[in-house]
Amino acid sequence: MSGSVDASGGGGAVPLVELAGAGFSYPDGPPVLRGVDFAVPAGRSLALLGRNGSGKTTLMRLLSGGLRCGEGRLLLDGEPVGHGRAGLTRLRTTVQLVVQDPDDQLFAASVGQDVSFGPMNLGLPEPEVRARVAEALDALDISALEDRPTHLLSYGQRKRAAIAGAVAMRPRVLILDEPTAGLDPHGQERLLAVLERLRESGTTVVMATHDVDLALRWADDAAVLSPAGLRTGPVAELLADRELLDAARLRRPWAMAAEEVLRAHGLLEAGRPGPRTPEELDRWAVPA
Repeated sequence: MSGSVDASGGGGAVPLVELAGAGFSYPDGPPVLRGVDFAVPAGRSLALLGRNGSGKTTLMRLLSGGLRCGEGRLLLDGEPVGHGRAGLTRLRTTVQLVVQDPDDQLFAASVGQDVSFGPMNLGLPEPEVRARVAEALDALDISALEDRPTHLLSYGQRKRAAIAGAVAMRPRVLILDEPTAGLDPHGQERLLAVLERLRESGTTVVMATHDVDLALRWADDAAVLSPAGLRTGPVAELLADRELLDAARLRRPWAMAAEEVLRAHGLLEAGRPGPRTPEELDRWAVPA
């Protein structure tokens, strides 16, 4: 359960999507989230971290409109989101959630049909739907799979097909629940390259993950859920906070330990960021 909240937004700019004083409880259950203030600013990559049961999935579903706040408000571009048809359509063309298991999302006979479902539901003309499908398949590097039955895809291909369905909606915010879970190292790197291209094209990406090393390497900002509440801020700052990590039952990133050793031996100057990947660590470990 979340309690008091220490959250930060994106400077003076109006966040793309925001929860203000949000709370939620499932029927006959205790509060999962309470008094949450959480802002997603444009142009940033954000890692959402926390132990199992901390409320990450609930938070993502509140942001995407899959759940309705029991208290507080959901804001889009600073304006409250209505839960009528017009309000939810506006939200879902701006914010898209991709769930962890692609089999919970894929349902159509072929990849192309599945990716086209969202745009078709918007009532777009057929040429626009075809253009969006082609664009999304290309962005996820799965154009060759357009006519393939979804049940014949590998797990990594199913992950990318599910993301393509969300990308076809051209959202400004893409929320991903554990997108690298179940992927081998090569599959993870391919997916991260796709996310980087989406970021470069202007999509704000929020990723829920248990992988603190991935969060430190990939994200600009982090949001950490613990029994004390939600804290947000620069990813390196939050993942250096041992008390916060202990409360959230997260381990310390290996890169933080490496940075500490490098500084202790005078190999990393004050103010200079430490390595975030093994390749970056080689710059210090291997003599020039």
